[in-house]
Amino acid sequence: MADFRPDRSRDAAFAWIAAAATLATVLVAHVAPARGTVPRPVATSPAEDPGCREWTDSCRVCTRDGDGLHCSTPGFACQREALRCTRR
Repeated sequence: MADFRPDRSRDAAFAWIAAAATLATVLVAHVAPARGTVPRPVATSPAEDPGCREWTDSCRVCTRDGDGLHCSTPGFACQREALRCTRR
């Protein structure tokens, strides 16, 4: 009768090839330069915009002055909206 044992050397070779391909992909991704320019950060909220002196989300009002940032306490049943600058 024929002996039907799995060919472990073929399985080991496949495992080494798969590991090498994965490692090569990771190394290329970290070494290759990124394409395009790096975008400059844009102020996404009035709190990050140094030109905005006062902003609100319809619940609280925040102001920026020489002492730093100061925000009011929101009301009990406040419904927040998007932040908007109210004074420059």
